[in-house]
Amino acid sequence: MGDMSAYLDLDNVDQYEMVLRAGRVAQRIRQGFSNRQAGRTNGTTNPGQQRPQNGPPVTGNSNMPSNNAPAAFPVTAGPTDDTTSVGSNSSPEPVKLFFIEDNAKLGVKGNMMPLAATPAMVDVAEWLAHQTVEQYRILENFIQVIQEFFEGKKICNPETCPTMSAGRHITYTWLNNEGNPIPVPACQYIMLVQRWVVSKIHDPIAFPTDSPFGTSTASSEASYPSNLTASSSQRPIPAGPTTLNRTLSDLSGRDWFGKAAGFPEAFLSDVRTAWRQMFRIYAHLYHGHYLEPFWHIKNACNNLNSAFCFFASVGKLYGLLGERDLEPMVPLINIWVANGSIPADCASGAQSIAQ
Repeated sequence: MGDMSAYLDLDNVDQYEMVLRAGRVAQRIRQGFSNRQAGRTNGTTNPGQQRPQNGPPVTGNSNMPSNNAPAAFPVTAGPTDDTTSVGSNSSPEPVKLFFIEDNAKLGVKGNMMPLAATPAMVDVAEWLAHQTVEQYRILENFIQVIQEFFEGKKICNPETCPTMSAGRHITYTWLNNEGNPIPVPACQYIMLVQRWVVSKIHDPIAFPTDSPFGTSTASSEASYPSNLTASSSQRPIPAGPTTLNRTLSDLSGRDWFGKAAGFPEAFLSDVRTAWRQMFRIYAHLYHGHYLEPFWHIKNACNNLNSAFCFFASVGKLYGLLGERDLEPMVPLINIWVANGSIPADCASGAQSIAQ
């Protein structure tokens, strides 16, 4: 789970710049949002952050709770594995701006295959661990954008986003301590996902940083503690006498994805859960906050598209996201598949992991 430069061909400057830009764009967006607020305060507007003349109106929600409504955040146990909870309102939604091809442009050139495919001589489980850490790092920057304060309140708050939704018909829930799915405000849901994902990638058992053969795997030292070590239970145990009439898989005991690289049996399940939850945050960013704040900030929508296209390419290539998971964003994903931004191998799940 190391620096991407360890795996990419640095002679391909454009390819590596994609990764560097993905980690930086949200910081620039936050700065742009701060400038926009300063412009409003001073009675001026930065031309680079002006809303397009034909831009959409910002619509309010007549069903929002009052400013005095209490926000009850329940004690929680973990993310749900069910994909969505479909609302009772069956009326069709108007076409979303981000589902229009002219608004599906990326902030980078080329397709995402060089960044998604497992490099030569790298274990697939190691690569997915690395991708999970990197994708969360990119997403976290965009989350920070909607956590900025605007007119005294965070952009994403229990009043503007009383549920974790992705459009009119899809609401995501969280499991409470009794194992029951419950709706929570989007800001609370996102915070719980962040806490869950960070707890996993910092857990030396769930995401070990030492290989089972005693050599250190590539850890993300720039962002995460370097002193995390695998427990002794992750190191190989000498096997007893063997016979030549037994298969290698039988000799090595039960097998699972990532075992050879020192990952626990639950690793793939944890990775899929992390990707499913990160996807839900992207879906909420688009459905709940495309207009506020991303539409109003120069290049913000293109950069959000780049990050999500990269995320979706990896998720589809390795089968980490199912068709039902992808449902809220299918029209946008289909645009990228059609124009080659998401290459055919990614779209077809050419390297899907069956387990």
